[in-house]
Amino acid sequence: MTKLEIIDRILNPGIVAIIRADSSEQLIDAATALYEGGVTGMEITMTTPNALQVISDVRKKFGDKVLIGVGSVLDTETARAAILAGSEFVVTPVTKPDVIALCNRYSKPIASGAYTPTEALTAHESGADFVKLFPADQLGPQYIKNILAPLPMLSIIPTGGVTVQTAESFIKAGCVALAAGSSLVSKDVLKSGDWKKLSETAAAFVEAVKNARAKK
Repeated sequence: MTKLEIIDRILNPGIVAIIRADSSEQLIDAATALYEGGVTGMEITMTTPNALQVISDVRKKFGDKVLIGVGSVLDTETARAAILAGSEFVVTPVTKPDVIALCNRYSKPIASGAYTPTEALTAHESGADFVKLFPADQLGPQYIKNILAPLPMLSIIPTGGVTVQTAESFIKAGCVALAAGSSLVSKDVLKSGDWKKLSETAAAFVEAVKNARAKK
């Protein structure tokens, strides 16, 4: 896929599932359940055991049906290793211009972590495709709306505090997509293997974003 195609896949349906698992064995089943619920963008964090192998395994199983990215990236070496393992996009928790530059070199989209307006603009000016506003639950939709007033060029994806119930508020505030972790892929679901419930939650997120966009 080209970079523009990957970006389009992130924006549509506009939900990225953040998977923080205690074991790599759970992830294939979780990815299948998310896919069946309509969520095709998935971020596997580097805190997951054998994260790079998991990324490779998911890519082999699903091909281009699922868009696999890597999260919790703190340095260029990790970003490069994940891209070579098959990651189609990179997510950082903080603003790292050197990681942004590497992703641009490999033509892979990056969502750069930021908290303040200065960090968000620095990420954008450094070449980030998206600004991952984190932790969003500490700031809220109104904060995002306030940032976008003077900085409308930012493509913001909030992370933290994004639920089915808050999805509409974040979209209406101007977010281009949403990233959901425990509110979508909870530890309880991973532990119990209730993949039907995970598919239902994924479908609810997709529907919430779709409805919110229709109201804008």
